[in-house]
Amino acid sequence: MLKTYNKKSDISYSIGVAPTIELLEHRPEEVMKVLINPKGSQNTGLEKIIKLCAELNTPVEENQKLIEKLSQSENTYALASFRKYSTELNRTGNHVVLVNPSDMGNIGTICRTMLAFDFTELAIIKPAVDFFDPKVVRASMGAIFSLNFEYFDSFEDYQKKFGHNIYTFIGDGKTQLDKVTFNKPYSLVFGNEGEGLTKDYKELGESVRIPQSSKVDSFNLSIAVGISLYEAWRN
Repeated sequence: MLKTYNKKSDISYSIGVAPTIELLEHRPEEVMKVLINPKGSQNTGLEKIIKLCAELNTPVEENQKLIEKLSQSENTYALASFRKYSTELNRTGNHVVLVNPSDMGNIGTICRTMLAFDFTELAIIKPAVDFFDPKVVRASMGAIFSLNFEYFDSFEDYQKKFGHNIYTFIGDGKTQLDKVTFNKPYSLVFGNEGEGLTKDYKELGESVRIPQSSKVDSFNLSIAVGISLYEAWRN
């Protein structure tokens, strides 16, 4: 019997039609079971899920009550249970590095934005949110299933493994974003939602600032990452 999500469990959930389709298409080997809600019988996405499950021989069950219990919503048409898995970062790819991220919605949004700009490598420095929390999965719209991710106990541990060119994003960074030349392979490093990066990060690689008006103190983390990824992608 599936139970409410527990961080210590080896099982998590994709909640919603779009995340479940992404799971089935990109991590089918990890899927355990798919639940569908008969209320969504006219939903074209649900039809696609049923077709994918048939092709993959994935168990499917109609269970509206269990979906509502696990999702805590009456308007969820699909939910899948899957085994948590680990990945390793590509050594030659460009990385996004999040230092102590604490907001699940932000992480999910960042994952989706990364994929939009062809970034697939995400390093997470502990302490940090649970990458497989269903809230992260849902906020990413399933984009996490197309990313490689890896946790590190410290930024120093990350640097020991990867010798990328470092670009740290700080409010008073030395170089304005649109003046930066990103030399590959590179790592774009961002601090957490509350404090950003500490001053010592300014001495690591090239520190970068995003220009803004004086009417606000700073950008939301997911917005700052999105602006930076677009500029790096365009660059």
